[in-house]
Amino acid sequence: MEVTKHFFEGVEKLLEIWFADTDYNKSRDLRKVPRCVWETLLQAVKCEIISFARNHTVDAYVLSESSMFISKRRWILKTCGTTTPLSCLKPLLNLAKQMGFTEVSDVFYSRKNFSRPELQLFPHRGFCEEVAFLDSVFENGRSYCLGSINHECWYLYTLSHPERGERMQMTEPAIPKLESCSEPDQTIEVLMQNLDPKIMNIFTKQHSDDAKEATINSKIHQILPGMEIDDFLFDPCGYSMNGINERGEYMTIHITPEHQFSYVSFESNVALNNYAELINRVIKTFLPSKFIITIFANKSSEGYATMRELEVTDMFQWQRTDMQCCNFPSYNLLFAQYVINNCSLSCPDSDEQIDDAH
Repeated sequence: MEVTKHFFEGVEKLLEIWFADTDYNKSRDLRKVPRCVWETLLQAVKCEIISFARNHTVDAYVLSESSMFISKRRWILKTCGTTTPLSCLKPLLNLAKQMGFTEVSDVFYSRKNFSRPELQLFPHRGFCEEVAFLDSVFENGRSYCLGSINHECWYLYTLSHPERGERMQMTEPAIPKLESCSEPDQTIEVLMQNLDPKIMNIFTKQHSDDAKEATINSKIHQILPGMEIDDFLFDPCGYSMNGINERGEYMTIHITPEHQFSYVSFESNVALNNYAELINRVIKTFLPSKFIITIFANKSSEGYATMRELEVTDMFQWQRTDMQCCNFPSYNLLFAQYVINNCSLSCPDSDEQIDDAH
């Protein structure tokens, strides 16, 4: 009888939805949804809440597989492993409608290619399946693949802002589209693989007694000073943290430390006029051999113009192997891929070519 090797999919699925406040009703607030309701919703995702922090602008949940962030009209769910975040999409829209949010302004679903896509569950067994599911809910969605589809790539499904007068329709439930407001918004992700084993050892029970010790010894708390950190160290290994500040900004880090398939993700919506220093701090904290950077910024964000600097200038000491830029009606997107010490990208681990060797 063949023994199944241990494997955990660190690559996360990221779903973000912005709801429109059509009549500026200040009483509408997704944070008013009770925790027990979120717990029920997450059962469809196959994860649960393990920790919680909040301030006057954002609620941050550490989950058994990654994180959930909730602000007045924005909902973010980021889950790893074999979770099924799209399974809670329709219940979420119905819940938001009950809270008075009858229109959606923006939808984003993204993920890197899985290392072991054959282990995923419906509707996440491939990007085409995910797109078909999203298209059953939304009309006029657009799907993209950035990077090299036979090596490393990053998938995106989004609803581009339509021209004035058009409507964004959802087949179930029927919710129209409002013209997006100009609230500044930006998101940066750094997705890292093949990380330094000594650093990854910090995120095991063998080397750290608790999450606080792992956070301090790894210097995660120095990446974005001023964040209130809520962290968790799994047994026997694995680490998750959320950080929030009074400006409504968040950061989240999730670590799969096993040497054979080590993976770390960093994400934040912190507003900066230059992301180069932040990216350097993240990379020096974890020392991956390859990583992907994605930056979203709308036209009201101070980070919007600085994306051009990353596009035209190779600021880092690492080898840039790919860069692509997309201009949406209200957002710019930058995708860049780097390797360190000429790390080969020849191992095909996209959804189309399966190889469980790491």
